Amino acid sequence: MRLEDRVRSISYLKAHAAEVLRDLAERQEPLVITQNGEARAVMLTVAAFDALQETAALVKLLALADRQERDGMVQTAEEAIAALRNVDG
Repeated sequence: MRLEDRVRSISYLKAHAAEVLRDLAERQEPLVITQNGEARAVMLTVAAFDALQETAALVKLLALADRQERDGMVQTAEEAIAALRNVDG
């Protein structure tokens, strides 16, 4: 997918909104919206946006886990179980 092929002006969007939405649903590719010749927004289907949000959340979790491992904030399963047993006992 090349975004260069998926660029429309804001005036085109205003005049062809229903067609643009149909195209988004069919192609499942983002659409760049320009204003005064400059890219201003990207349109996605709701499903594509949700998937993007989920991906971003997973990347954040992986980054957090990596940082915690680097900072020594992790323990083995055996260490965690032993710590839990000591709390109960």
